[in-house]
Amino acid sequence: MNRLSIDRRTQIISALVEGNSIRSVERMTNTHRDTVMRLGVEVGQGCARLMSEQMRHLNCQRLEVDEIWTFVQVKQRHIVRGKHVPALTGDQWTFVALDPETKLVPSYLVGKRTLNNAITFMRDLETRLDNRVQISADALPAYITAVEDAFGSKADFGQVVKFWGCPRSFRV
Repeated sequence: MNRLSIDRRTQIISALVEGNSIRSVERMTNTHRDTVMRLGVEVGQGCARLMSEQMRHLNCQRLEVDEIWTFVQVKQRHIVRGKHVPALTGDQWTFVALDPETKLVPSYLVGKRTLNNAITFMRDLETRLDNRVQISADALPAYITAVEDAFGSKADFGQVVKFWGCPRSFRV
């Protein structure tokens, strides 16, 4: 089996990290897109292993949790039973915990925006921390149950709810 040189591998991963598409990386590096994808999977698995082993016994004081939306294969409204696997396609969310002071991401989870995933995400986050923490989240109702389930009384939790639009006093 052929292996890419470390320089070529670095070039490909750097281009992907900078936000280039798979096909543009293919053209820039003269490397087939399947090879680019396999390298992405290999690096992703290595990063997950590193995170699992090293991101432990953290002393974060404040954490902000949120979700980032994307879709896989098709948007949720276009899922066809029998053609798509609903659990693996359509809307997907990346749950992210961020320490705003250090920009450290101690935990993340990719999946549907469900109570079970919120609980799994919070339980993983709790295993990585050694101290009481302050957690702020958006208005996703699942976080209330998830934080209580994972942290109990070992966390201070609040939700930040944003209202968009012009305040009533400024309307014409």
